[in-house]
Amino acid sequence: MWDRLLIAFLRFGVRTGTIHLTLPDGATHHIGPGGAPEVAVTLHDPQFSRKFFARPDLTMGEAYMDGRLTIANDDIRSLITFALRNARGRKVWPPFKQIATLAAWAKSWSIWNHVGIARRNVAHHYDISEELYDLFLGDTKQYTCAYFRRPDMTLEEAQTAKMAHIGAKLLLRPGMRVLDIGCGFGTLAIALARDHGAQVVGVTLSEVQLAEARRRAAEAGLSDQVEFRLQDYRAVNERFDRVVSVGMMEHVGLPHLRTYFQKVADLLTPDGVALIHYIGRWSPPTTISPWFNKYIFPGAYCPAVSEAMRVVEKTGMILADLEVWRGHYEHTLQEWLKRFDRNIDRIRQLQDDRFVRMWRYYLQSAELSFSEAHLVIHQLHLAKGRYTVPVTRDYLYTPSNA
Repeated sequence: MWDRLLIAFLRFGVRTGTIHLTLPDGATHHIGPGGAPEVAVTLHDPQFSRKFFARPDLTMGEAYMDGRLTIANDDIRSLITFALRNARGRKVWPPFKQIATLAAWAKSWSIWNHVGIARRNVAHHYDISEELYDLFLGDTKQYTCAYFRRPDMTLEEAQTAKMAHIGAKLLLRPGMRVLDIGCGFGTLAIALARDHGAQVVGVTLSEVQLAEARRRAAEAGLSDQVEFRLQDYRAVNERFDRVVSVGMMEHVGLPHLRTYFQKVADLLTPDGVALIHYIGRWSPPTTISPWFNKYIFPGAYCPAVSEAMRVVEKTGMILADLEVWRGHYEHTLQEWLKRFDRNIDRIRQLQDDRFVRMWRYYLQSAELSFSEAHLVIHQLHLAKGRYTVPVTRDYLYTPSNA
């Protein structure tokens, strides 16, 4: 019965592309009006159809990870593109739509990332294998969106351009104290100290990142300028001239956005400036993929601008500028996947096949979440003073910053 319902659901809902779906009983169904994307999928689990109607996103991802769903030529891109394009604008009977909206709202507010949970969530993703990140992030070891000022830039050049762009927007002067919330492997903090003469404190909840950041600072001869701590940002109680946070705010969870932005405000000096770089969306608020929340980034939430600004405006900080990056993260993720695949033999020595399938699915679906769905990068430029940040962007394009 469930297989028949799945076929009927697909025949009703598929409006673009083609799927050749082979069921566990061996029957193959050709569904769709034709054209790209075209994908051939084989289901090996007799329970797949039943599970799909309860949790489609999670069921599809788990089935691929476990080998219970296979794709011709392992073409993950075509399968996810097919799913996203056919989900776009799908008409849903109003009661079901309202129930889904309510469930998504409840899920968003159920993510309570108190200190203990936040540390466990970080360890889930980052404290797995230091070498794994070396194999796909490149020499800068930046696990955030690169800035491709030119399309022919290498990943390393684009990551360096991202750090330079952020450094310019922070309006740094030698000796300024900077807090880097969620400092990753320390590359940005080290660059701000080296290139601008800042005194930088970086905080992380990952022991793997902490060790790597400290090693990198020592190798750069900057241990006296850069301090890395295993510390929750909520436990920091000093004042800073500048606060920067790149790729961390989306991990605090919707219930903690007010806490996060209020803490940023409290940490800034009266003439301080903050730069908050995060994965957001240009669509109305909604949850992220349940599969992502379970397997990749537990507790994560990508807010719409409306959600972020609703709390920022209560902190006393001014939104001095908002920059939206489109196209940069999909390019970054494409480069990561190329390197992941290039080093896949070594990765298989570090992790099992299920992990490898999970990460390939993650990197590909993440890319398509930007190119086919609603995700973008937002950079909020915040200040306490009305004119602390220049009133035009000309300062970003002076010879020293260009």
